[in-house]
Amino acid sequence: MTSLEKKAIEVLNKNWKDNFSIPCANLYPFQWFWDSGLIAIGLAHFDMPKAEKEIVTLLDAQWGNGFIPHIIFHTETDSYFPGADFHHSSLHPQASQKYRSTGMTQPPVTGFVLEEMYRISTDKKATLNFIKTVIDKVYFNHKYFYHNRDPKDEGLVYIYHNWESGTDNSPMWDDVWKTMNPPEYTFERRDTTHVDASERPSKREYDHYLHIIEIAKEHKYNDAKIAELSPFLVQDPLFNAILIKSNKSLIKLYELIGGHSDKISQLQDWQNKAITSFNAKLFDEEVGAYVHYDLRNEKPLRYLSSSSFSPLFAGIPDTERAEAMIQIMLNKFGGDHQYLCASFDPTSDRFNPKKYWRGPVWVNLNWMLYHGVSEYGYNDIAERIKKDTIEIIEKNGFYEYFDSRKEIHEKGKAGYGGNDFSWSAALLIDLISS
Repeated sequence: MTSLEKKAIEVLNKNWKDNFSIPCANLYPFQWFWDSGLIAIGLAHFDMPKAEKEIVTLLDAQWGNGFIPHIIFHTETDSYFPGADFHHSSLHPQASQKYRSTGMTQPPVTGFVLEEMYRISTDKKATLNFIKTVIDKVYFNHKYFYHNRDPKDEGLVYIYHNWESGTDNSPMWDDVWKTMNPPEYTFERRDTTHVDASERPSKREYDHYLHIIEIAKEHKYNDAKIAELSPFLVQDPLFNAILIKSNKSLIKLYELIGGHSDKISQLQDWQNKAITSFNAKLFDEEVGAYVHYDLRNEKPLRYLSSSSFSPLFAGIPDTERAEAMIQIMLNKFGGDHQYLCASFDPTSDRFNPKKYWRGPVWVNLNWMLYHGVSEYGYNDIAERIKKDTIEIIEKNGFYEYFDSRKEIHEKGKAGYGGNDFSWSAALLIDLISS
């Protein structure tokens, strides 16, 4: 085991809180949906009971309608804003009675995470027995999406808040903010007391974020009302690609378990409709990759981001389209002076290599792209993504995100946001072992 792997294990053990992980100390003191799933992949390599507990705790917060919240507030602390009192999840009649949470979700990674845990496991029988105890809850979560988040019945689910995307302050959303004029809220930010404000979303961006939540709260987090009234309503390629990838994993796992032909059939129906609509609606010929679709204003958001390439992870494009997409990624994101893969188009005037999702490299997207391009047989490019990811962690530590410009890494710190960040450590462990 390398010293880097040992350090990664130390990070994960440090961020473990009895029965779940926090992303990192101070900045993110609770349990986050997609963080937890990705963290479980790393835990599975050295402590499968912890990986299983991570998933059990996450799914224990599931609502009565199948929804899984993006933050579960296990503890009382005023170190994070907006906290449980602001979100007031109990407004929804089927919200968890056991846990306070947000009323929004995050990319549904749990399906493919269960398959990854099975792949990693050295005791397949025991791991499959565990999966049997939780898989129906994951299926119920997918059912929630297709029944409640697909108002046009096209197999593409919407997100109603940028935080649901996982790519919180992407330049993608700038066009949506132009259609809104929320009030100025008075509140005390906590994130900027932990990290440099220049690396975080602005005060005015937070006004937009809070305004969307207030509208959802006004309607008790009712999905139909949100679909009708939320000023932010987007079909996100990353979110939908992850759902499609997880559908695929659930089908494989149900086949391994045996029986469940009704669920397999339903998953396959969702899958067929989703992939067809995804390719027809979200691929932009001129951009040469997949884009977000603004469902509220009925128009594509025609920008390149790391999310544009995430469908490779789910096997959505055909081989010809995949080849063209990978070439665009290399041409725009992969110059000699750049680490793969920036979170936003480095040739855009909206690109900011230091600011959260406006340009830095994120380990979780790199991990998905690594597996995606590998599946299409581009092993040399996969190796570059893997090498770049390991190198930026070696040079900086386990930060939340990293500058995509190579020269910055030669001058000192080029890791930003939270340090000792759990999914950076977890996915590093998995990349080294792959």
